[in-house]
Amino acid sequence: MQVHENLNLAIELLGTVAFAMSGSFAAMQKRLDPFGVLIIAFITSVGGGTVRDLLLDVPVFWMHDLIMCTVIFITCIFSMIFKSIENKFQVTLFIFDSFGLGLFTIIGIQKGLNADLHPLICLTLGTITGCFGGIIRDILLNRIPLIFRKEIYATACIVGGSVFLILVNYSRLSYAFVQISTILLIVAIRTLAVKYHWQMPKFYGVEQNSEM
Repeated sequence: MQVHENLNLAIELLGTVAFAMSGSFAAMQKRLDPFGVLIIAFITSVGGGTVRDLLLDVPVFWMHDLIMCTVIFITCIFSMIFKSIENKFQVTLFIFDSFGLGLFTIIGIQKGLNADLHPLICLTLGTITGCFGGIIRDILLNRIPLIFRKEIYATACIVGGSVFLILVNYSRLSYAFVQISTILLIVAIRTLAVKYHWQMPKFYGVEQNSEM
């Protein structure tokens, strides 16, 4: 049981670091000042989990855990130092965003399972946890959120989360193995989707730009 809790904590910390790096690099792309970079990093890291906890009607996780806030602050400082030797913002942003997506999706699903919710609701919570931090980040940076573009983004959460729920309920694989493998699956789907330009099908013509 202790090992399981430690693994969950490690996943949550890694997800926080990944999204803090993602938010920091996105903010630096827009040339925000250090305070702006910190705010975007913080919102990216805690946005999805905050929405999830509000929906579950439980205490918001970061308001009772200074470790998370400290990790975000240290990660943000590190990213600002690291940017002086790393100029490929887009690639770095993509890597951290993909890992954050996978890590937080599984955390969100587990929170739903612990609350004895229906698997479909758990899957929804996982998708919210994985995506909403990035949505808020992109809105604040005046960009169209990735989830609303034609790229495969939320779909990776749904596929990976579904595999996680199936393996947890119907396989004899160890829980830790299922966690790690489905996180990597989400990262792999997201990576392959960008590399090979996988897109969701369109239901409207190219020239139909009029507002509804």
